[in-house]
Amino acid sequence: MISRYTHTAIFLHWLIALALAGTFALGFYMADLPLSPNKLKLYSWHKWAGVTLLAVVVIRLAWRLTHRPPEFPPGMSRMAQLAAHTGHWVLYALMLLIPVSGWLMSSAQGFPVVWFGVVPLPDLVAKNKELGELLKTIHVVLNYTLLIAVIGHIGAALHHQLVKKDKTLNRMLPGRNP
Repeated sequence: MISRYTHTAIFLHWLIALALAGTFALGFYMADLPLSPNKLKLYSWHKWAGVTLLAVVVIRLAWRLTHRPPEFPPGMSRMAQLAAHTGHWVLYALMLLIPVSGWLMSSAQGFPVVWFGVVPLPDLVAKNKELGELLKTIHVVLNYTLLIAVIGHIGAALHHQLVKKDKTLNRMLPGRNP
């Protein structure tokens, strides 16, 4: 039997994966829409999702820091292990930086973040048009960097499963013993 991640880690991993896909798709879709009440509604939903995702990622990171992940498969080189560790920490960093950059951008552009339309969150910076534009660029670049990192993560998982056949992917699949 292979060593697996905890059920909590698996649940949070797939929840974050689905939320990232949805939030990225929504952000990509809404970005070029003409200004309308629908666009403003979608921006609000995107912000709600981003703040919620930030909270879930913090929970996932806390779980990861307090629960050791399973051992790497036997025979995995030190370089491959280092690449895996680095890749995971890059993903965590991006998943933290992206919602914060979005929140900063909203603050700088003078658009409040009101979580689920009920809880007003504080502005992180004062309104500043130039800073808002810079933060918008940073937010977009970070998102595309995350997309590349996620594609690499998926590619590595599929490489282990389909080419190396070392069952690395099974450690993160839902269920008891896939």
